[in-house]
Amino acid sequence: CTMVDHYTGEDINRPIRETGIPASAKILEIWDTGVKYNDDPVVGFRLLVTPKDGSPYQAEAKNVISIVHLSQFQPGAIVPVRFDPDNPKSVALDIHGGR
Repeated sequence: CTMVDHYTGEDINRPIRETGIPASAKILEIWDTGVKYNDDPVVGFRLLVTPKDGSPYQAEAKNVISIVHLSQFQPGAIVPVRFDPDNPKSVALDIHGGR
């Protein structure tokens, strides 16, 4: 599990989703990381994060995205995220509501 979490980004994403601050983000760019999990791609994202209290900033994240839902995660889309208050550039997509 530890190795899978490392390649999918879950080793970073899980704690941020559990304790991070909610925000929204605009997808600026996506890329294929070359990793798949259960035939779904691990996608890299460049995001414009907009915290409720603060100025927008750019950050990067990666997340497993179901191939069925990939069309919803294209540049221009707005997605929910959470960020680490101690390191705001550490961002995780919160597409499953904190799970």
